[in-house]
Parts: sequence; structure tokens; C-alpha cells
Amino acid sequence: MTDDISQNALPAGVEVWWARVGGARDAFARDLDPVERERLAAYLRDEDKARFLLGVTITRRVLGARFSLLPARIRLDRTCSECGKPHGKVRADGVELSVTHSGEFVGVAFSDQPVGLDVEKVDPGMDVDGVARIALSAEEARELERYDGIAKARAFTTYWTRKEAVLKATGVGLRGELRATVPTGIQVQELEVGADHRAALAVVSAEPPVVRVQDATPLLS
Repeated sequence: MTDDISQNALPAGVEVWWARVGGARDAFARDLDPVERERLAAYLRDEDKARFLLGVTITRRVLGARFSLLPARIRLDRTCSECGKPHGKVRADGVELSVTHSGEFVGVAFSDQPVGLDVEKVDPGMDVDGVARIALSAEEARELERYDGIAKARAFTTYWTRKEAVLKATGVGLRGELRATVPTGIQVQELEVGADHRAALAVVSAEPPVVRVQDATPLLS
């Protein structure tokens, strides 16, 4: 992570839309562009297809409503900044986006400032201590020692989602230093998604963002 991020005078506005994997429908594929159709077909597992399809559909339908366009008319860009292939972070004109999925949940964050959203399913079988050695700061590692069993896995997952959200918001991705402190000008907060998952939101903003959490179920009906 970088040490400092330019601050904004006003708090960012953020919408976070959540859906469950079971909400995916084959009919959603009709709004995908050729690149998205190719990516959808490349997934081998049905649950991975559902997660990708939901992420695209939520993105297209929210932006379609915002810009008074049909979802299929929304132009989304996934060009990788390093290799030029269409597997990079999704982008759209006039809005900042972040898509995430894990376990039962798919989420999309929309903001007027760079934003990062991450959700992770808690894995009780994770080698928490092993991963913590390379992912947590010394202070976080000490705090983690207070926990045992599933509580420890949940605590670690909370740390991890916060870090991933920050790395997404700054545009660094997992190439960044996981053990670094949160840069100045980044606001991070946890989001409630139930006992089996953890989620976090990070926004480039000098002040805590104004966040609206939305259930995507009516949007997908």
C-alpha cells in the first residue's frame, strides 16, 4: 500500500448492493457483451458462473437505472492495465465500481470516489496462524492471539476483508503490502453479512462515507 492518498473535501457517497448466489438466472446472460459471455462460458463450476453472472447483472441494472439506459447498453471496460487483456477490474464512465463474491454472497459497490468492496466466507479449516504471519501487522497478530477456534478464523477474516478492500480502493490489488497500515485518506468500515461471512468497504475520502446498503433481490426480479 502507499503511505498517503489525496483526500477529498466531502465524504464520498456509496451504494452497496448484495445478492445471494441462488438469485442467478440463465436469462440474465442476454444482457452480457461478447467478452462477458466468453468469460461466463469459461467457468467450470455452476456456482462460479452464478457469481460472475450476478456481479455483471447487478452492475448493468444499477447503472442502467442511473443513466436511463437498457442494461445491455451499459459499456463496461475490463482491460487489464498491465497486459491489455479483458480480465482487469471492471470500470464504467462516470462511476467508481468494485465487485466481490464469496460463499453465498455477491456484492457490488458504486461510488463517486475510488472504492473497494470485499466479502469472504469464514473458513474454519484455514491455517490462520500460517497466513497471519505473512498478512497481518505485528499489532494485528497480537490481537489475533486473543482468539481460538472459529472465533479466530472469524477475526482473521475480518482483518483480511479490510485489507483487500483497501487494496481494491487504491488500485494496487494483492500486489500491495498486506501488513502495511491503512493509508491516510482511506476510510474503512465493516459491513454486516451474517455469521458465516465477513465484509468490508474502503473508500478514498477524507471523511467517513455516506453508505446505503441495498438488497438486489427486487432489482433481479
